[in-house]
Amino acid sequence: MNSKEILYNYCLRLGDDALILGQRLSELCSKGPILEEDLAQTNIALDMIGRAQALFNYASEINGGKNTADDIAYRRPEFQYRNHLLVEQPNEDFAHVIARQLYISAFEVLFYGSLENSKDSILASIASKTIKEIKYHLQHASDWTVRLGDGTPESTFKMQRAINNLWMYTGELFEMDSIDDQLLKSGIGVDKSPLIEKWRKQIQATLSEATLTMPEEMFMQSGGKQGVHTEHMGHLLSEMQYLQRAYPDAKW
Repeated sequence: MNSKEILYNYCLRLGDDALILGQRLSELCSKGPILEEDLAQTNIALDMIGRAQALFNYASEINGGKNTADDIAYRRPEFQYRNHLLVEQPNEDFAHVIARQLYISAFEVLFYGSLENSKDSILASIASKTIKEIKYHLQHASDWTVRLGDGTPESTFKMQRAINNLWMYTGELFEMDSIDDQLLKSGIGVDKSPLIEKWRKQIQATLSEATLTMPEEMFMQSGGKQGVHTEHMGHLLSEMQYLQRAYPDAKW
């Protein structure tokens, strides 16, 4: 791949994470445990989709306008999506929603904090805008983790189960491949290796306050960045892409 293709794919990865998690969270609209939380999850979903739009608009610009942000979001087959496996995991219950958000937001605070220093001015600008939102996402997820973990016996059990079940998808967040390496060398991308220990300390601190246990080391699932997804991804896309595929020439 040439430099434009590498940057294009980097934007896809970041945008896909935001889009797919935004779609997952939008499924909670009108289904939150309380009205305030219903609104909170919907607002986080909007933050994610707004970030995805900014990244896909930039990807379209890099690609010479051959495909629009909408084309990128809605008209790709499953194997062309490059999101991490964590964000496509279903909303099993509210504890899983919170555990997933805790893991991804703790990572994104570190990642986008580093991306603010990118030599690519557009990526740096997107990072500066989104980091303010992500800090809220992390605070929100941390507060709920503590509230559920240090709550009733049932809420403690469900929160610990969610923390354990989703742990296997966290290792992929820190994987570096040739695209990451090349953009790191050019001062555009982020070196994720130093972020692991900081992330673990953040998660450990939150779980300790919540009287929950850090999961033991286990085999980590990966493949999302190569287009290899879990069984849940196809079902998610069938809903997300339905309108655009049913009416491909529609104009709004």
